[in-house]
Amino acid sequence: MIDQLIQYDKELFLFLNGLGTPTWDGFWMFITNKYYAVPLYAFLLFLIIKTHKTKEILFTLLFVAILITITDQTANLFKKTLFLRFRPCHTADLVDHMRLVKDGCGGSFGYFSGHASNAMALATFIGLVLQKHFKYIIFILLFWAACVGYSRIYIGVHFPGDVFTGMIVGGIYGGIIFKLRQFIIHKYA
Repeated sequence: MIDQLIQYDKELFLFLNGLGTPTWDGFWMFITNKYYAVPLYAFLLFLIIKTHKTKEILFTLLFVAILITITDQTANLFKKTLFLRFRPCHTADLVDHMRLVKDGCGGSFGYFSGHASNAMALATFIGLVLQKHFKYIIFILLFWAACVGYSRIYIGVHFPGDVFTGMIVGGIYGGIIFKLRQFIIHKYA
């Protein structure tokens, strides 16, 4: 059963990765680079500052730091200790059949995607924080997180299963940390 799922994951990876063209490579490299999202983060911080009280802003920033730490460390635990599943670009039977868009492949192991989990965690958390003031922002942020996840497949460094798991874990953590933030704000703000 597990072997069959892994085979499906490889086949889906080759299909999705194979959709890429040099015309779109720059766009997906832009999306996958976490530093290019800094203007988005600055804009979201601006929206939070405009719509929340000082204590709420400080608690939100604290919980963003906690969220990213937890999500990142969970991804590292899965990648480097629990699963040790090679990235597609380190998988011998795929290397000759895939497109590796970036110069390097990253670490040896890739289950699950830290980029996908961090993006989904932030999208879920910030989307819920701002949803009361901006009704549709959560959908825009979830779409952005899905694009970040897909970019990891496109450039050749993660399997779809890595991305899907990362997005699920990130969404769960984002929701839990939002609920914790709500509890703390109601108690202390």
